[in-house]
Amino acid sequence: MDLGIAGRSAIVCGSSQGLGHACAVALAEAGVDVVLNGRNKGKLAQAADALSARLGRTVARVAADVTTPAGRTALLEACPEPDIVITNAAGPPPGNFVDWDEGDWQAALSANMVTPIMLIREVIGPMRRKGWGRIINITSGAVKAPIALLGLSNGARTGLTGFIAGLAREVARDGVTINNLLPGQFETSRLRALAQATAQSKGITTEQAWDAMGAANPTGRLGQPDEFGAACAFLASQQAAYINGQNILLDGGAYPGTF
Repeated sequence: MDLGIAGRSAIVCGSSQGLGHACAVALAEAGVDVVLNGRNKGKLAQAADALSARLGRTVARVAADVTTPAGRTALLEACPEPDIVITNAAGPPPGNFVDWDEGDWQAALSANMVTPIMLIREVIGPMRRKGWGRIINITSGAVKAPIALLGLSNGARTGLTGFIAGLAREVARDGVTINNLLPGQFETSRLRALAQATAQSKGITTEQAWDAMGAANPTGRLGQPDEFGAACAFLASQQAAYINGQNILLDGGAYPGTF
């Protein structure tokens, strides 16, 4: 399918690895000029060089911490008026809520709620003036089905979800859509950390916890990042212009509810 976004520009936060990188790859393969972002310069350079070689054209990169004002400024200097923005930041560590102090909560809210809102604030005006824009926030399946070990993430990402629910309805008439992608269990380093925490709490090995995650899913496996990236690219497409303000869960059917 021609997604109708060739020649568009995109900022993809946290895209040196994992689901963010999968989104950047899918957009780039659809002809979008993407700007990769990550904090680790070496890892980012490796990812950008590999994607450039795959596409046969240079892919831009910005090594910066998107959770800081300076990091967001650097991204927008590289791509001042992006057509597509994918917000994404590493989730806070798993654990027991009695062990988290106020600083832990402030850090989680800053990275996973305030940061996307601040970036959206900067790009929404130009998108509305142009009459076209796509904003996609990578949140978590835990927004629909909270996971006790991920309390910090549950709280921060749910706050972002509530904010987006209102904003998306305000900008749709200007051709701008805002949606959230809620990943379930995909094969990423983030999930590996959760498997390690689960293993410690249950007294089993990390590999046992990892295998159990896949076995428990209705598909009998964990998700692949490229599957997530494809969904992201479609949401950014011309064809998805009537999808707005939605929380789209990609979890292989693990969530047992109907809504």
